[in-house]
Amino acid sequence: MEHFKFNDSTITWSTLEGIDHFSYYICSVDRDNQVVDALFKFAANEKIPLHRHVALNHMLVIQGDHILYTPEGEIKEIRPTGRYTISAPDDEPHREGGGDQDVIIQFSIRGTDGLMYEILDDERNVIGTLGMDDFEGLLTAQSQA
Repeated sequence: MEHFKFNDSTITWSTLEGIDHFSYYICSVDRDNQVVDALFKFAANEKIPLHRHVALNHMLVIQGDHILYTPEGEIKEIRPTGRYTISAPDDEPHREGGGDQDVIIQFSIRGTDGLMYEILDDERNVIGTLGMDDFEGLLTAQSQA
């Protein structure tokens, strides 16, 4: 049996200004059922900014190792390709990144039509947010590109 190899060359990745080492592709936004499905890509051997999940996240690692870090930058957990994780909203912030190759994760963000993520500075002050309205706007911009 051949192993499945994910090929993201046909995906048109987008980025968010001010968030380095992060790309995304919005698959769908379903406000009625309070679900956003997206692909997130974190650069190899890099970390995205400190943040916290304010909504339920279902995640499937499609490629690479998904590494979670404490706010101080210590490795908290490594999720290999194929790992499916359900993560409840959590007040404790963290950073995420890829291992030796870019990591691609399918995120299904569920249970709210409001706030989903808070982006924090190193002192844990909220400097940005992402919610249902933002993801709808990103999907619209993506479809027009």
